[in-house]
Amino acid sequence: MRLRSIVISLFAAVAATGVALVPASADPVAAAGKYVALGDSYASGTGAGDYGDSGSCKRSANAYAQLWANANAPSAFDFVACSGAVTSDVLANQVGALTADTALVTISIGGNDAGFADVMADCNLGSDDSCVARNQEAQDFARSTLPGRLDSVYTEISSRAPSAQVVVLGYPHIYQLSGDCNVGLSETKRAAINGSADALAEVVSSRAGAFGFTFVDGRSAFSGHEICSSGDWWLRSITLPIDESYHPNAAGHSGGYYAALSAVA
Repeated sequence: MRLRSIVISLFAAVAATGVALVPASADPVAAAGKYVALGDSYASGTGAGDYGDSGSCKRSANAYAQLWANANAPSAFDFVACSGAVTSDVLANQVGALTADTALVTISIGGNDAGFADVMADCNLGSDDSCVARNQEAQDFARSTLPGRLDSVYTEISSRAPSAQVVVLGYPHIYQLSGDCNVGLSETKRAAINGSADALAEVVSSRAGAFGFTFVDGRSAFSGHEICSSGDWWLRSITLPIDESYHPNAAGHSGGYYAALSAVA
């Protein structure tokens, strides 16, 4: 009876002061502002399935951007990332979604500028030497030309959404070296491809940092789940349709990118 009296007194006091008892966890979801998701196929979710009516952009319901929006209920959500996009496509077709009230921006871009698709085609069809040479070309491009292209995109984001948190998500290693694969590309080719991921991470993280953006390293986000790893693979190998090859699957977006994004935004 004494406990019942204490509870009644507590609720009477709350009612008298007009204070509401609200779970603390309710506030962050209600407070999420406008979210804009920019970028290429790694941002759109190509390879993760369930593309709805997004056509060739292949925006997946399983993509990290959609998963974050589902969990955080932003006041508005513009998902404009598109498969095949390069930096000039972001500037021409995507940044228009940004407004002064945008609270969060995510972007994955730069891989297509450096010729990721051509690299993978050359490595699958050519010799070790040709694969290594093509990756070196991509890495040279990433270090010499890509920084200026990224700066153009990042400047536009800063201008259009000056108050937003901007999270730049990088690309993972495609392969675990000395892994469990007994067939497929040679170890020399796999190492060259991973080297290109390293070059992209170096450049993208540097330019993102120069603008005060948060960089999420795809290599660490996917660690232990690359192709040839002993764990579940979070990336597709050669598959049909062919444009989904070497892209994160649904598990990669949820366990890799979304988990890493949620840790910082």
